[in-house]
Amino acid sequence: MSAAAEAGRAIALASPPDAGIYAGPGWFREVVRAAREAVPDAKFTAMLDCGEDAGATMAAIRAGIEAVVFTGRVDVAARLSDIAAQTGAKLLTARPAATLDLGASFFADDEDLRRRCAAALASKAAFC
Repeated sequence: MSAAAEAGRAIALASPPDAGIYAGPGWFREVVRAAREAVPDAKFTAMLDCGEDAGATMAAIRAGIEAVVFTGRVDVAARLSDIAAQTGAKLLTARPAATLDLGASFFADDEDLRRRCAAALASKAAFC
């Protein structure tokens, strides 16, 4: 988040795949809240991946998650998209490809993370 703010770049952050199912929207909402408080100058969109689980997707929409990934049936996605739009949320039906997977850097030190993030932000992509 600090690297994005310093670079003046808006980014998109995504939960791990299926995190909406096993961690839930409350956890994700609080992670996003903490990130916004920690780096208030950072501009980002956060999306919770709910996989094919329509119930988890509905819970995320109800919890006020701004963007939700749902990869289930097309007819269900259409209904969920309509519900999401009514609340101001965005429903994605495919998970965007990541530019930078921070899960791979879980044990990295702060300087290594900053270097990797700065390199990713120097590229044209914005999804981390």
